[in-house]
Amino acid sequence: MNANPQTLGWLNRALSHELSAVQQYQAQSVLAKLWGETSLANYLKQEAVGELVHAEMLMEQLIMLGVAPNASALAPARLGRTVDQLLLANRQLEWEAIHIYQEAVLHANRVRDTGFAALMNSILDDERVHLTELERMISERNNHG
Repeated sequence: MNANPQTLGWLNRALSHELSAVQQYQAQSVLAKLWGETSLANYLKQEAVGELVHAEMLMEQLIMLGVAPNASALAPARLGRTVDQLLLANRQLEWEAIHIYQEAVLHANRVRDTGFAALMNSILDDERVHLTELERMISERNNHG
């Protein structure tokens, strides 16, 4: 297949971000477990799995286009010294994801690639749900802390 080079760029950029998110959520899960925050650790582990599903979707698209996935260097995991710092780092991570997917959708619409747009919109919707959940958790902590 002859894929648009910019589309491939967006797919690999998104893949890099998703794998960075897997690393961050998994590392934070370990940290939360060490803090004795079992519920938070389990939540973060589930978030890592969710991001891994996104990475798989992106890899599948790349492979279907005849291109080997090429995630660049992972961003360092942002851990934080408190639960609040950890949640704020994750809010930033999700904002970054939303920005990537919004820009990728704009590109998809410009090149009239409805399949790519659908994939990017699907993941964008998931990232918005993640952000909403984080905002809820942060708000609850601010109202009870």
